[in-house]
Amino acid sequence: MPQLIFFILIGLIAWYGYRSFKREAARVSQRVRQAEKEASNRAHGTLVQDPKTGEYHVRED
Repeated sequence: MPQLIFFILIGLIAWYGYRSFKREAARVSQRVRQAEKEASNRAHGTLVQDPKTGEYHVRED
């Protein structure tokens, strides 16, 4: 019985690690795609509009 609990615990840890890895990989891929877009446009950043004031500013990572 202790072996079963051990393997279930290992399985849950592996599942959580896999989910974390996928989430981080998606975040990094999005950042790389955005950097490629900026490089192709020769931009130095992406402007975003502040919803409260309506002013534009460079997006911070």
